Amino acid sequence: MTVTYGYIRVSSRDQNEDRQMDALQSLVTKKNIYIDKQSGKDFDRPQYKKLVRKLKKDNLLYIKSIDCLGRNYSEIQDQWRYLTKEKGVDIVVLDMPLLDTRRGKDLMGTFLSDIVLQVLSFVAENERSNIRQRQAEGIAAAKARGVRFGRPQIQLPDHFGQIVAAWERGEITIHEVIRQCDMSEATFYRRLREFRAVKRE
Repeated sequence: MTVTYGYIRVSSRDQNEDRQMDALQSLVTKKNIYIDKQSGKDFDRPQYKKLVRKLKKDNLLYIKSIDCLGRNYSEIQDQWRYLTKEKGVDIVVLDMPLLDTRRGKDLMGTFLSDIVLQVLSFVAENERSNIRQRQAEGIAAAKARGVRFGRPQIQLPDHFGQIVAAWERGEITIHEVIRQCDMSEATFYRRLREFRAVKRE
């Protein structure tokens, strides 16, 4: 009897894998479904590596779509060949019936599936590039609107200049300065540089 496995990938921990799980669980026992929650930019993923170690000749691997496997054009091609040619595993891509290595093992079938794989791999990587571009454009647009990223900047106390002057005269210690300013020592020195730069302008 053929041993079947499933592989699921979502790009981040807050993404939901239910759609892929629903598609696979009628075909694969839950213990044989491997899930990674990280980018598809490469194949350095713990669960994928564990799955590959498990796969043996004539095993069957199900994935929902080619971008679940990855989003790097050349690496998808390399992994597909490694799994199907070197390990002798069959792969079924549920969203693309032409990518079912159990069928069409003759020259024409292999030729057609290779073409489809190349096209879908290209689309997967292209979408990854588009996502990065959309993110960069979104960040640039938000910055142009005045949206600040990162932790909010700690406000300087109204009497910051007086605190600095007292510290510079040796009247208070650095520990007293950071207590009065309610900030870390590193933040104090950074804000002090900014404060002095503004005073020089």
